[in-house]
Amino acid sequence: MTMTWPMNSMMTVAMSQYPVVAVSSSPSLLLRSSFPRRLQVSCVATNPRKTSEQTHEKMFRPIKEVPNQITHTITQEKLEIFKSMENWAQENLLSYLKPVETSWQPQDLLPQTNDEDRFYEQVKELRDRTREIPDDYFVVLVGDMITEEALPTYQTTLNTLDGVKDETGGSLTPWAVWVRAWTAEENRHGDLLNKYLYLSGRVDMQHVERTIQYLIGSGMDSKFENNPYNGFIYTSFQERATFISHGNTAKLATTYGDTTLAKICGTIAADEKRHETAYTRIVEKLFEIDPDGTVQALASMMRKRITMPAHLMHDGRDDNLFDHYGAVAQRMGVYTAMDYAGILEFLLRRWKVEMLGVGLSGEGRRAQEYLCTLPQRIRRLEERANDRVKLAPRPSVSFSWIYGREVGL
Repeated sequence: MTMTWPMNSMMTVAMSQYPVVAVSSSPSLLLRSSFPRRLQVSCVATNPRKTSEQTHEKMFRPIKEVPNQITHTITQEKLEIFKSMENWAQENLLSYLKPVETSWQPQDLLPQTNDEDRFYEQVKELRDRTREIPDDYFVVLVGDMITEEALPTYQTTLNTLDGVKDETGGSLTPWAVWVRAWTAEENRHGDLLNKYLYLSGRVDMQHVERTIQYLIGSGMDSKFENNPYNGFIYTSFQERATFISHGNTAKLATTYGDTTLAKICGTIAADEKRHETAYTRIVEKLFEIDPDGTVQALASMMRKRITMPAHLMHDGRDDNLFDHYGAVAQRMGVYTAMDYAGILEFLLRRWKVEMLGVGLSGEGRRAQEYLCTLPQRIRRLEERANDRVKLAPRPSVSFSWIYGREVGL
């Protein structure tokens, strides 16, 4: 779920430097973590030779934490809907998975290891291609890769959803089969990008690997509330975001002359598009069965803001790493606040939210009205925020991923 794929709007550091942007209702805030408090808690191992008090102080804690989470909000009546959808899922959801035998694998797009001379030649060609690609592109590509590498968190989170979770780790319900196979397909994305970046020699892999470990250890604040309505709405949005992000990194790689990297990003984007289609079909079916409950769930998720999955990203140095990465992605046009509004608009059309009528309660109609006017409001707010940012000098930030070099935000 790439997680790229997180990202915020135009101005991350600008928000702290220029309060007029920070206090606006800019959709950049829609793409930031909704939990602004920063915790200065390090991930450290205990030392048995220390005193018990010192050991307690050094016990492992996530470097970023998610407080006050709400759990198990779905009613028994709603749970029965997902039980009733199992035959539908068997016939309509699992068909979006590809057989392993015909699936691409990371090695298909990497230097071949079975011929030593050819391997070193291909690695040299790879390094020659990537030598002149700018640092800001690598910041975005690394952020995208780290998001993909946090896949264990996403599988764990999907398996918290009541009514559709994998109860045994090997359940044969269509929901459980889907989550495991989806995870298996997604697992290739981080593997491929990680190896390509390693071979390029352009990034500090030790700091990248630390960031991955910190992120998986921190988890994510999904706001699912163990509710599959919320979960499948989120994944519909997120898969489209990663499709857009990887597609744009593919286009940029082409302009920089690395057609192999462009193919890698494009291949990943195609997977994300297929997964997006699967998740949007689930929500489409929910709209067919329970339009009132589904439109209210969609409005609730948008009010809470769709927070990208890597929003707890940290490298042990930069408390605002996710925001800084998102700002670079925004500036380069890889994933922007306008994309956020565009995704919502796309999903509203896909699910025909504006056409809902019969069966909506008063609360459902209010949710419908809120949703149908939201994309335009987001765009207006972002345009105003962009105008203000254009008047301010653009700051730059040092990224550990590229050996501490600075990149403009």
